[in-house]
Amino acid sequence: METLQVNTNIHCDKCVNKLAPHLNGVKDISSWNFDLNKPEKTLTVQGEGITPDLIAELLDKEGYEIAPVVEKENSAQSFWSDISKWKRASFNTMNCLIGCSIGDFGMILFLQAFYPETSMAWQMVLAIIAGLFTSILLETMILKVRESFDWILALKTAFGMSFISMIGMEIAMNTSDFIITGGKASFDNPMYWIALIIAMAVGFAAPLPYNYYKLQKFNKACH
Repeated sequence: METLQVNTNIHCDKCVNKLAPHLNGVKDISSWNFDLNKPEKTLTVQGEGITPDLIAELLDKEGYEIAPVVEKENSAQSFWSDISKWKRASFNTMNCLIGCSIGDFGMILFLQAFYPETSMAWQMVLAIIAGLFTSILLETMILKVRESFDWILALKTAFGMSFISMIGMEIAMNTSDFIITGGKASFDNPMYWIALIIAMAVGFAAPLPYNYYKLQKFNKACH
C-alpha cells in the first residue's frame, strides 16, 4: 500500500464533490482525503501504483491541478509571483468591478436625473450601497451558474469572499471620480468618460493585491 500527498488548487467542499467520482472510479485507489483546513488543500491518496501523474490527470478532469511546492528561502518572492493566481484574482476582481459599476454609476445617474437636490455626500453613500448590492448579486449568479451552488450558499459565499474587496473598490472608484469630475455625470463632456475609465481602472487595481493575497494564502475563491 502506497501513500501519496500532493497540494492542490481546489477551493471548497463543492470542488471535492466534483472530483469524488473520478477518484472513486480508480480501482487502484483504496482511500483518499482532502485536508481543506490547510491553505495548500492537501490531497492524501492511498493505493497501489499511485503516481503524481495519475493524480494530476484526475484533477485536470475538473480543471484543477497539483499546486507547486514553494521553496522556503524564496517564499516571499514566490508568494507574489504565481501567474495563475494573478489571472484568477484578476478574473474575480473584474467580476466584482462589473457588478459594482452597474449599481454605482446607475445610482448616480438615477439621483442626478430624478433627485438632483441630493447632496454629494449622500450620492456617494447611496452609490456605494447600490454598487455593493449589484456586485453581490452578480457574484451570486456566477456561483449559481458556474459552480451549481444553491441560491442560499451562493449568496453567503459571494458575501463572505467579496465584501472587503468590494468596499475597497467602491471607495477607490468614487474617490477618483469625485476628484476628477466632482461627482457630476455629464455625458456631453469628454472629461466625464475619461474620468469614468480612470475610476474603473483605479477600482480594479485597488483590491487586486488583496484578492490575490486571499487567494494565495487561504485559497478563498470559488468562481
